[in-house]
Amino acid sequence: MPHRPKHVVEYLALRAVSLFVNLLPYRGALAVGWAVAFLSHFVFRFRAAAAMRRIRQVFGPGMRAREVRRTAWRSWLGIVFTAVETLRLPRVTPEYTASVCDCADFLETLRRHAGGGAGAVLACPHMGAWELAAAVCRQAGLPIFSIAAPQKNPLANAYLDRLRRSPGAESIARGSGTLRQVVRRIREGGVLAILPDVRSASPGLSVPFLGGRANVARGMAAFAHAAGVPIFPCCAERAAWTRHRIRVWDPIRPDAAADRGADVRRMTEEVFAVIDRAVRDRPEQWFWYNKRWILDPL
Repeated sequence: MPHRPKHVVEYLALRAVSLFVNLLPYRGALAVGWAVAFLSHFVFRFRAAAAMRRIRQVFGPGMRAREVRRTAWRSWLGIVFTAVETLRLPRVTPEYTASVCDCADFLETLRRHAGGGAGAVLACPHMGAWELAAAVCRQAGLPIFSIAAPQKNPLANAYLDRLRRSPGAESIARGSGTLRQVVRRIREGGVLAILPDVRSASPGLSVPFLGGRANVARGMAAFAHAAGVPIFPCCAERAAWTRHRIRVWDPIRPDAAADRGADVRRMTEEVFAVIDRAVRDRPEQWFWYNKRWILDPL
């Protein structure tokens, strides 16, 4: 079927921007991203008020107004930088990641676990350059994969999917057979990378997070429990414009003897407790601009 004119225009614009940022050196592309972030944040005020309201909701009067504004700006700048880096994923090589990313401890932890062919779930929230974490894993020989939810624009969706596959990452389309397919891949030694810190559009699990209650999906812990593998919480952090760090915490292991529902809840709450501490420690690294605010009621 022919594509909608709107989708064609969006796709052509995306390809043009992608070509432009790939013609520039890394710092030059980020400089363009900085200019876009500055205009959209300080001139057009794109979701800035909502982001600052959320930051105040979480940190209360203890965070001064100046710090709230700074946190919102640096968060938005990080999001734009991550978008630029996503468009440059085909240029991500092992030499590149070694030069810009401090990830030795992260990779050693995962290699030590996966050395015997064991699978795992990697819970990486929307912090720092989260797309880089998957590329680093794949280049290190870890069989990482993800679950892809289709975008509204099929042309843009296909293009972004190709970009993410370029460093060797694989994805499984979300569908009716996702659970069985994912569990099989994990049992075969695959590492599922998942972004857990989003509000589920349907009833899921209500867990404590950032001083409120978040309705989140059961999938992350359900996959780990069904496959009998641990969840490794990890966070990507942007130390500077072109410097990154990936941190990993102790694994959260399933309890095969426990009730499935209770075990899924326990693991989910433990993962979100780790993410909660990471966000409070480095709030400027987190994505405060999500259209679906995670603490909004279902």
